[in-house]
Amino acid sequence: MSTCNEHQCRPGCGACCIAPSISTPTPGHPQGKAAGQRCAHLNSELLCDLFGHKDRPAACAAFHFDVSVCGAHRNEALDRIQWLEEATHI
Repeated sequence: MSTCNEHQCRPGCGACCIAPSISTPTPGHPQGKAAGQRCAHLNSELLCDLFGHKDRPAACAAFHFDVSVCGAHRNEALDRIQWLEEATHI
């Protein structure tokens, strides 16, 4: 049986705001964001300051927590998202 936490971002994680690249210009990243680079909008609580705003990049809005990607903890999420980034980078 699923719990609510399986479908929501993990507090204090921020892996999806660090590990992947974003190839399109975004607020704070006019040339896009390189993989492994911390997003300019990731705050000290490891939450997105653009969450729910119209300026939030489409790539970010399309990403949703999934235990198969995010794993059981932050380090697992960073490793898995980095692996996906490298495996799909052209």
